[in-house]
Amino acid sequence: MKKIQFCLTPSAGKHLIAKAISLMPDVLTALKERTVVVIAGTTNAPVAYELLRIIGDTEGFSAKNFFRGLTVPEHTSVKSDFIGDVVIEKGKWLRGKTIFDVADSLSSGDIIFKGGNALNIADKEAGVLIGNPKVGTAYPIISAVYGRRAKLYVPIGCEKAVNDRISSIASLVNDSNSEGLRFLPLPGETITELDAMHIISGAKAYLIGGGGVLGAEGCSYFVAEGSDKELEALRNAVNEVKNEAPYSLD
Repeated sequence: MKKIQFCLTPSAGKHLIAKAISLMPDVLTALKERTVVVIAGTTNAPVAYELLRIIGDTEGFSAKNFFRGLTVPEHTSVKSDFIGDVVIEKGKWLRGKTIFDVADSLSSGDIIFKGGNALNIADKEAGVLIGNPKVGTAYPIISAVYGRRAKLYVPIGCEKAVNDRISSIASLVNDSNSEGLRFLPLPGETITELDAMHIISGAKAYLIGGGGVLGAEGCSYFVAEGSDKELEALRNAVNEVKNEAPYSLD
C-alpha cells in the first residue's frame, strides 16, 4: 500500500477530529433521536460547531466563550461570557444548558463529548486534570456513564500523549502527599487524529514525530497508508483543515 505524510498543528488536528465525529453513525443517530452533550472546551469547540451545523443551528455559538478553564502562559488573565455546554436534544439545541442540567436524564443511546489532558495512545485511554474539589463536570459524566450507560467520547489531540498508563498517572498525582491538581481517568473512548483519519478515509495512520516553532508548536507528524482512494480522501480532508488558525480570544 502507498504511504503519505502529514503535519498537523493542534488547531488543525482538532478540526480534523471534529469532521470525523460528524460522520460517525451513532452520533448522527443520537443527534436526531437522543441527547448529545458537548462539554465546553477548546478541543470540543469544533465538535460542537460541526454538530450544530448538522442540525442547522449555529447562530450564537462562539468558540471564544466555549470553555470553563484554559491553560495559558503565566501572568495571562482570561475572561469570557460562558455560553454553557452544547446540549442537543432530538435535533434541537437547548441554549444555556449544561451537563449538570441533563445528566440525570441521560441513558443508553445518549452521547457525551469531553476533552482530556493526557492521552495514552497504545491503550486508547485518556485522563483529565481536576482543579475543582467536587470534580467539576466529570462528576455528572461518571454518573451518566457508569450509572445509566450513556456513551462518552474523548476528543483529544496527539500532542497530549503521555508515556505512562493513565491509571499509573492517577496514582502518582492523587497521592495524599502530592500537591496541585488532581487527575481523573476518563471512562470513555478516545478519538484522536489517528482515529479521525481512519474514520474519514479508511486509511491507517501512525504518529511519527512532533514539534515546531513560529506557530507550529505542538504539531504532530503522521504517516498514513492505504489505497489510492483512501489516501486521496484523507489528503482532501487534511487540506480542508491544515490552515486553521491557532486558538484565539481576540
